[in-house]
Amino acid sequence: MATTCILSGWALECAPPNRIFEERNLSEIIVVTSGKGGVGKTTTSASLGCGLARRGKRVALIDFDIGLRNLDLIMGCERRVVYDFVNVINGDCTLKQALIKDKRVEGLHVLAASQTRDKDALTEEGVQRVLDELNSEGFDYVLCDSPAGIEKGAHLAMYFADRAVVVVNPEVSSVRDSDRILGLLASKTRRAENGNGGVKEHLLLTRYNPRRVASGEMMSVNDVKEILGLDVIGVVPESTDVLAASNSGVPVILNDASDAADAYEDAVGRLLGEQLPLRFLEERKRGFLARMFGG
Repeated sequence: MATTCILSGWALECAPPNRIFEERNLSEIIVVTSGKGGVGKTTTSASLGCGLARRGKRVALIDFDIGLRNLDLIMGCERRVVYDFVNVINGDCTLKQALIKDKRVEGLHVLAASQTRDKDALTEEGVQRVLDELNSEGFDYVLCDSPAGIEKGAHLAMYFADRAVVVVNPEVSSVRDSDRILGLLASKTRRAENGNGGVKEHLLLTRYNPRRVASGEMMSVNDVKEILGLDVIGVVPESTDVLAASNSGVPVILNDASDAADAYEDAVGRLLGEQLPLRFLEERKRGFLARMFGG
């Protein structure tokens, strides 16, 4: 039976004193973004999402690249897409109908983008409604896979974010374009508008090749870090495993024999607050037999 509480002159119906309520943190929204296309955003979104889910978190991956839709391919669930992000926003289906549950990792779900609509199909109100519902459904993390550039889809992917993973290749044009994205994160997000300290930004480098860095063909981690002024959350080495994983519809982080998988696992740990040294910054020394026979 409810009891009556008196607070500032108001009578409130309160729960019985023996009923215990658990407070749950809000879903943390992380946008995976970049200024330049083709740097590995979707690969990163898929791997970070898998990594967080394998650590017991409930994770939703949302593809904001309306009209193209690649996240479902990387996740290997393209044949299971019945309803998409735009269908949910337009009320054509419920969120539960559109979410695709991953068959390999418990707690991981995918919300695919539409292939038949354009970017204008997304609205700020519609996106907020979906994010609010994901929060009410108990998701710990929502990862927003942003399209490249600064158009509407990219803006909405970052607008509600609490944190941003800025994906950069260690070459000049990618770094320059990412600097533009940092300016938008600092000024065009809800946190920036509300004065809530802005979006926490992390830098993740992909396709890193220490040999090319040593020869001056590629920027070093310190070069990129100094230009963009961000802490590095991960360095993913250049690897054929990434392309092979994408083609097979299996996020590369699930390949336990891959250096790229180890790099993404490290990045997941750092997202969760673990203090881990950066790896894969130096070229791996080959043994005697490898040098003799070209291995």
